[in-house]
Amino acid sequence: MKAWLPTILRGLLFVVLVAFLLSPTTFEPVLKPLVDTNAPAIYNQGSLLDLTLQHLSTVFIATLVAIVVAILLAILVTRPFGAEFLPLSRSLVNIGQTFPPVAVLALAVPAVGFGEKPTLIALFLYGLLPIFENTLTALTNLPRSVMEAARGSGMTNFQRLMKVELPLSLPIIVAGIRLSVTIGLATATIGSTVAARTLGEVIIAGLQSNNLAFILQGGLIVGALAVLIYDGLSAVEKMLTRRLGIA
Repeated sequence: MKAWLPTILRGLLFVVLVAFLLSPTTFEPVLKPLVDTNAPAIYNQGSLLDLTLQHLSTVFIATLVAIVVAILLAILVTRPFGAEFLPLSRSLVNIGQTFPPVAVLALAVPAVGFGEKPTLIALFLYGLLPIFENTLTALTNLPRSVMEAARGSGMTNFQRLMKVELPLSLPIIVAGIRLSVTIGLATATIGSTVAARTLGEVIIAGLQSNNLAFILQGGLIVGALAVLIYDGLSAVEKMLTRRLGIA
């Protein structure tokens, strides 16, 4: 029973989250004590479901681009002809961690305008580092015996990369993606300060009107999404690890 408890709790969290997004007014009695008598307990300036889907879409697009760029960079610097670019690549992927998200947004807005674009840039920069470092670690720590066997079988460099190196590296790469997505889910809320459609709208509306219920709605939805996606990617990582027989 104890082994199943986390799964049951995650399933319950998912059900509650979906129920709240589909019918938020059902939960109004729970949130009503948190607001003044005449104040709305449920966010009423837009659809929570639409904001959640837009939030996830923004994070997904930024993370997908970060995955492609980070993995390609890691592959480049682990090849003999690209090893000299490792310091430069590390500097590039660390840009997002050097500046706070608000500073990245402030620098991006004059270049691309308000809306989703500056948020995508910020999420992309913040998502690079975990994926790049995990991919780099995985590709540089592959079992020597496996690599020698691949060379001995007559595989070309490209074949070894696609059929041996990347498949064996997948669990560690997925771990990096998991961290990147979690960072992105939280950081995306700040995008609402530059007119991006994210769950940050709900939190900002709550702060402006001193409505604790709004703040909790935005924060808890983001938190629930982070937990569910983090656990989902952790399950994928464990499945890949078992399938590949990695200790």
